[in-house]
Amino acid sequence: MSAIQTQSDGVAQSGVQDQYADGKAAKNWRLYIGEQSGRTTNYKTFLVNLLKEKNCTTIMDAACGTGVDSVMLIEEMGSNPAFNLTSCDFSDKMLKDAFKTRWDRRREKPFFDWVIEEGNWLTLKKDVPVPAAGFDAIICMGNSFPNLMDEHGDYRNQKIAIKNFFDMLKPGGILIIDHRNYDYILTHGKSPNKNIYYNSSIYKVVTKTIYEDGKAKQIILDYRKKDEEDGNFLLHVQPYKLAEFTSLLKGVFGSTANHKVFGDFKELKDQPDPAFFIHMIEKPARKITMGS
Repeated sequence: MSAIQTQSDGVAQSGVQDQYADGKAAKNWRLYIGEQSGRTTNYKTFLVNLLKEKNCTTIMDAACGTGVDSVMLIEEMGSNPAFNLTSCDFSDKMLKDAFKTRWDRRREKPFFDWVIEEGNWLTLKKDVPVPAAGFDAIICMGNSFPNLMDEHGDYRNQKIAIKNFFDMLKPGGILIIDHRNYDYILTHGKSPNKNIYYNSSIYKVVTKTIYEDGKAKQIILDYRKKDEEDGNFLLHVQPYKLAEFTSLLKGVFGSTANHKVFGDFKELKDQPDPAFFIHMIEKPARKITMGS
């Protein structure tokens, strides 16, 4: 990992900037994640079982990208008549694949009913239609949320985005959201030697950290395609430590909200130094007061 010291804001981004706008990362994303079936096998049991355990049928994929997770959910849960999926992403380049998949499989009812929208987390309630009762679950997976940079130094945009997720959930609904193990990356100068999401053998990821006044400001993920520089691309991400991301979530959902952290889809105590932390936090049910 490279460490870069700076007194400036480094390569700050404005709000939810589309890092896929030039089409390069979007074009190579499927190559990076590898075969869809192999990728989803790593975690679909965890995700689907958790959603079914919580009786979730109305779901929003808030960072659908090319649609790989959404397709998995449709294939695993679409036979339930109550199932309804809304998917969104800020990158129209990434959404092209999702729209194509929906069109190609439109004769299958769950795909015909699949709602896909372009959405900005900071204006999500305006961008995406919300069921009257709210969503049963919102998922934001694949280290997507760290694309939202803390350019002001006070997490104001992160709080807005999480509050939008909160508002779009029904009481008792759950948010499932993840991020890389930045605690490990900042301590050891590299990512753990495993990846629960992506099984591509043709990419490696090199991390570079930008520091401002001695504090990690952002991490650059340098995706390098073996033997072919044309497939290389960079992503700039916010390096959330586990404790501070937990604080962000509880600052919106409340300190007493049901919250659990998994490491690579296993109990955290059973998975030292995971590649990813996965948070599940529940929106508290409405309090019942006299006369209501």
